[in-house]
Amino acid sequence: MLVYSSALDLSTRHLRILTNRLTAHRAARGTRWRRLSAGRQALLVLAHLRLGHTYARLAAGFEVGVSTVYRYITEAVGLLAVRAPDLVTAVTAASAKAFVILDGTLLPIDRIAADRPFYPGKHKRDGMNVQVIADPHGKLLWASSALPGAVHDIKAARTHGVIDALTEAGLACWADKGYPGAGGTARVPFCGRWDRLSTCQHAVNAAHARIRALGEQAMATLKTWRLLRKLRCSTTRITSHVQAVLTLHLTCSN
Repeated sequence: MLVYSSALDLSTRHLRILTNRLTAHRAARGTRWRRLSAGRQALLVLAHLRLGHTYARLAAGFEVGVSTVYRYITEAVGLLAVRAPDLVTAVTAASAKAFVILDGTLLPIDRIAADRPFYPGKHKRDGMNVQVIADPHGKLLWASSALPGAVHDIKAARTHGVIDALTEAGLACWADKGYPGAGGTARVPFCGRWDRLSTCQHAVNAAHARIRALGEQAMATLKTWRLLRKLRCSTTRITSHVQAVLTLHLTCSN
């Protein structure tokens, strides 16, 4: 296999934070020797998350075995995922905001068409449903655990308790037509055929769409980590990858 150098569009802060976590973890476990240093392991993990490089490519580039790459990535992702904020923490932090934006996204996965629970009719491809909360400026605040893609957005939000948590905090929430009858503090646009809506309803929907459009920046933040554009791992591991990305984003953007 031919090997060449590749650029990673992340700051040194990402590398430093992950390196420090891995160094502390190794010290706590009493690890004496590893094939790669904590810094090289951190670089390997960031290349996997940010660029979506496969285990085979990383093994060739870092001159280690594929099984070693798997262990290194699993270890680092686990350390990052446990530090991701839960829903209560995120809602508490967002309580000072005027409102938040709730939306769902589909993370494509490598599955066969027969796996119906992962195949939403809307997107016409297999994937996992992840709910996202963003602030009024489109900054990513929280991402949920992953559910099968066939789960509707409103059902996913209720499963995670998002609507109830926002209502208890008295925090206004703007959501799209995927959350009909959400209730609480959730605000959704008027539904129905375009020609059956009144002029006032059209105006309200247009204003609503302008506000929600900022939430797409939070989705784009997730998708800049190319691993989440096409996940090839087991569906049971996708949540930890999403939480790891969330931790890196929040830690390095503050």
